[in-house]
Amino acid sequence: MGLGDRLRAGLSRSREALSEIFYMGGEVDEDFWEDLEDRLVMGDMGAEVAFQVGNDLREQAARESLRTAPQLKRALAQRLAQVFPACERDPFEDTPSCVLFVGINGAGKTTTVGKLAHVARGEGKRCLIGGADTFRAAAIEQLEVWGERSGVPVVTRERGADPASVCYDACERAEREGADLVLVDTAGRLHTSPELMRELAKVVGVTRRRSTMPVSVVLVIDANTGQNGLAQAKEFNGALDVDGLIVTKLDGTAKGGIVVAIAHNMGLPIYRIGVGEGLEDLQSFDARAFCGALVGVDEGK
Repeated sequence: MGLGDRLRAGLSRSREALSEIFYMGGEVDEDFWEDLEDRLVMGDMGAEVAFQVGNDLREQAARESLRTAPQLKRALAQRLAQVFPACERDPFEDTPSCVLFVGINGAGKTTTVGKLAHVARGEGKRCLIGGADTFRAAAIEQLEVWGERSGVPVVTRERGADPASVCYDACERAEREGADLVLVDTAGRLHTSPELMRELAKVVGVTRRRSTMPVSVVLVIDANTGQNGLAQAKEFNGALDVDGLIVTKLDGTAKGGIVVAIAHNMGLPIYRIGVGEGLEDLQSFDARAFCGALVGVDEGK
């Protein structure tokens, strides 16, 4: 299965929830436009995006005489793709680079770190993993399994140690060994806890001061959280000045539109999306391909 097929398969639930409106036989009337906006909202894109996109598409349809389902679907996919900001720098490709992964418990940070380390090692990059989630023993064990599998060293300390010290050690070793890419997993924490967010800000601050590489803070969000994911993004960005996002578990939800909502509200790039459990299912984000798969359009045609 190619990357495009994996993307379409991963977004099938979100696409089904949205595309039913296009199985139409009559006129593109007022009911159609109202239904479209409702479905965009229900797909977790948010009322503001739904209203703007719906209005723009309505005007385009009148101007260009768009009447058929294929025409309208393509126009919708192209309009949604415009919501996403350009990614000026991919911290996983533009190396040397140090990346801190943040997010709530269960978002998929540890697995994402492991997959990215595996891919980087396969591309010939000298990669290093920092296991700064010292509160959850399973996180360190999981990273060590990934490290052994892909030949990537893991830097960590004993359970309960200061996570900032792990980041310091990882930066020091990366400098000493000439690493290209450092991937640091941090402990999951509720975005509603000021104390935990301050602790995480300390971890980020220590890493930025110690690292000789550019440091990026990447927020990992589980797509299943829907609009709560947007709330997470706002809180983490306010506390840490997030550089970009990775959205995981898009294959398990009909709320794929949350990716659009976050891009619209935050203006932050999406670096990767997860559309399945396999290594190939963590994909570089392409707005046109994503929106085409979300709406049901093959952008290659």
